[in-house]
Amino acid sequence: MTDPATLADQLRTGERRLHELDDADAETAAEARRQFLAAETGADLDAIGDFTFDAGQATDANVENFVGSAQVPMGVAGPVAIDGGAADGEYFLPMATTEGALVASVNRGLSAIDDAGGATARVTDSGMTRAPVFRVAGVAEAETVVEWVDDHAEQLREAAESTTSHGELLAVEPYVVGDNVYLRFAYDTKDAMGMNMATIATREAADLVEAETPAELVAISGNLCNDKKPAAINAVEGRGRTVTADVTLSRELVEETLNTTPEAMVEGNTRKNLVGSAKAGSLGFNAHAANTVAAMFLATGQDEAQVVEGANAITTMDAREDGLYASISLASLEVGTVGGGTKLATQSAGLELLGLAGGGDPAGSNADALAEVIAVGALAGELSLIAAFCSRHLASAHEDLGR
Repeated sequence: MTDPATLADQLRTGERRLHELDDADAETAAEARRQFLAAETGADLDAIGDFTFDAGQATDANVENFVGSAQVPMGVAGPVAIDGGAADGEYFLPMATTEGALVASVNRGLSAIDDAGGATARVTDSGMTRAPVFRVAGVAEAETVVEWVDDHAEQLREAAESTTSHGELLAVEPYVVGDNVYLRFAYDTKDAMGMNMATIATREAADLVEAETPAELVAISGNLCNDKKPAAINAVEGRGRTVTADVTLSRELVEETLNTTPEAMVEGNTRKNLVGSAKAGSLGFNAHAANTVAAMFLATGQDEAQVVEGANAITTMDAREDGLYASISLASLEVGTVGGGTKLATQSAGLELLGLAGGGDPAGSNADALAEVIAVGALAGELSLIAAFCSRHLASAHEDLGR
């Protein structure tokens, strides 16, 4: 086996390039890249060479030009009781973050929720989308394509599902813009986040559309899916899991735990999260849902870029006779408990902490439960942050914990 120093010399002389070390053992190749980069840049890279996951697995499934790991501190919030459609019981929430005060803030919100008897959560819709764009001569051909798609739903389903043993095609929604035809495919991907599954299945269905209609495929993703970008279609139609969590806190609990009143919370939420967001043209009407989504995504191996869609959430609050009603609805939370980053050791441990590692029984139940738990965590974060600025404690909390 070639040693790391020899491989690093080959990189320096140009005999090999960074990606041409993959014939070597993954850890050896990573060490060679670190030695080369340290010499080239003067950086001390010893820390990134300290990792516990399997290097070969990571290079096979998760990363290219592997050099090591980026470690993010992980904390835990909870426990909190959840009455969900899939999540049922008490949960500790793993959160990986570099933002001081975040875990403490979510933990405070979870404490209030738990003292109220727990939160309720439900996944109300589910479907991973992929929307290829086709070229046609004009609107007449577009109509022909749309009519064919409407008349041959079963053939499209058979073609798409021939590529997967788990995914199910739920619907195909056509959109016409001039000489462009977009077909938005939606799939039930069970416990997988399902982006790769949806792409492969859609490619098979797109081949059928090309063979049977005048349409010519331009791109397997025409951005009407819409993946990893702020998009109104995901806010309205949803993508991945659409999930809502809510809780009612007594007046005493709001006053004693959150140091404010239901009326002040409602006003703060309305003026900041609703009116302020509307004026800003925001697609998310919430205080900081992305904070909890991102921290739990990193802790459980989700695709971190899809925090963009995860922030597509609306927080509501209402003062009632029995106290404060609060909810958060996340329109497009894309999560899975199998595949991708969920196989890495530390992320798998995060899922195990939740009792949600691997496939659920029935299929899809673990991913549904994960979505519900994240929603409750986001709700806790909303309660805590809104209470902080209503009681004017936000700055002092960051001074104490943000460091």
